[in-house]
Amino acid sequence: MLKHLSVQNYALIDKLDVGLTDGLTIITGETGAGKSILLGALGLIAGSRADTQSLQDKTKKCIIEAAFGIKEYALEDFFKEHELDYEAVTTIRREINPEGKSRAFINDTPVTLNQLKELGERLIDIHSQHQTLSLNGTDFQLSVVDAFAKHDTLLEEYKQDFRSFKSLEKQLAELIEKEAQAKKDLDYFQFQFNELEDAGLKAGEQTGMEQELETLNNAEEIKSSLSKAAHSLNGGELNLLSSLGEIKALLNSMAKFKPEIAELSSRVNSTYIELKDIANEIESIEQEVVYDPKQIEILNDRLDAIYRLQQKHQVKTVEELITIKEEISNKLLDFSSLENEIEKTRAALDKLHKTLSAKAKTISENRKKVIPKIEKEIASLLASLSMPNAQLKISQSALETFSLSGSDKINFLFSANKGSDFKELNKVASGGELSRLMLSIKSLIAQLTALPTIIFDEIDTGVSGDVADKVGTIMNAMAAKMQVITITHLPQIASKGQSHLFVYKEDKNNKTYSNIKKLDADERIQEVAKMLSTGTPTAAAINNAKELLNQ
Repeated sequence: MLKHLSVQNYALIDKLDVGLTDGLTIITGETGAGKSILLGALGLIAGSRADTQSLQDKTKKCIIEAAFGIKEYALEDFFKEHELDYEAVTTIRREINPEGKSRAFINDTPVTLNQLKELGERLIDIHSQHQTLSLNGTDFQLSVVDAFAKHDTLLEEYKQDFRSFKSLEKQLAELIEKEAQAKKDLDYFQFQFNELEDAGLKAGEQTGMEQELETLNNAEEIKSSLSKAAHSLNGGELNLLSSLGEIKALLNSMAKFKPEIAELSSRVNSTYIELKDIANEIESIEQEVVYDPKQIEILNDRLDAIYRLQQKHQVKTVEELITIKEEISNKLLDFSSLENEIEKTRAALDKLHKTLSAKAKTISENRKKVIPKIEKEIASLLASLSMPNAQLKISQSALETFSLSGSDKINFLFSANKGSDFKELNKVASGGELSRLMLSIKSLIAQLTALPTIIFDEIDTGVSGDVADKVGTIMNAMAAKMQVITITHLPQIASKGQSHLFVYKEDKNNKTYSNIKKLDADERIQEVAKMLSTGTPTAAAINNAKELLNQ
């Protein structure tokens, strides 16, 4: 329950502190005094969006702080999930700076707006006139039926499966689109791969062939030069090796006379051996070099094929062409794996569709079972609110496809008078009838949920007199199980509360501010009396107020 509310620099509020109790708390005040401003402040605590228009003084930040007693509401898991400190009395704070930036805190730990909203929805239900209009909304109507069906766990499981199903549907659509594009490219990639595969490319072959072709194209010149070199070394009578042989023999014969000559003889001998080996290699290479026009043609054809592929793929080496072939091969393999992935995704969708169907069927059956009970209890409550012939009829029909809430369409139909046709709420219900219907629904839901606090604003629209008294009685009954706070302008309702807060305006420093105070017994009599009369309360109004408060 809401234990304390502190507001600084918000709308017409400069600074406000108010303590609240359990049971039914009444808030009254003159029109425009700022009663609904309190709802706005509490809305920020519950996760509503904020802007700088909320600031009373645009040079200072707005601070709203609320303390909630949460011991009895099984919220430990929320705090554990979001790594927050759990406190039996939890403080929520919202700050808005002059630039419009908002910050939120739970027990002094910064939290996101979504986290704040998630907790706020489990702590407080703020019912405004806008929410009365939401009676016509499908989501609200479904939520009412589901509250009675008490299948929260099943519904949450279904919603998770539905989100997974929609995600898989999107994934399948993307895969199919990808496959369609791949099919367009498949023939082209296959042609490219076959072309590279048929080329039989081998790493390093280009360099070897280019060197061989260079040799063949210059074969005659190479043979001539090698032949001359071999002749100079070992050909004819006067050649280098013959002359070196004579020098070697001379030095060898003189080697015994001087060590230095022996060393020179050895060096000449080594040179002779090396040159003779060189001469043999030159002759061997010269014999190997053969002008071969056919091989030249083969090499030219092979290199031309490689050059064409390199130009086509804008690369310079065979190794790069081999890499491209591998990449194309992977794309072709990806296409095969894409087909497999599509099949797997379809199978997963089919399986999930069956799961959704089964859960949606159970959810639909649960709703069908509780609809007569809802209709009966609403009719009973409406009768107690002076609408003896009013009836709510809940239409349940099947959707063509799954939705986030199942496979049902729920529609509330209303008949206010005996013999009247059932029609949609916005076509047959007046403001007062809608208010009483919403109160009846909220009253029933309050018995089913563990929501700590509900706040009513404009719930008494269009009612007065005896009906207002009965509205107050229902609120009092609700307050036995939860904290109920209601903003009202009716004395019959104002007299029902266990606590009474009065909102008023005051002028300070040429500015108008809203403030609030808790009324004592005498002040409460005066306030209810003012609501019963115009101007200064008469003695009769005061006596009437006392009677109402003593009931």
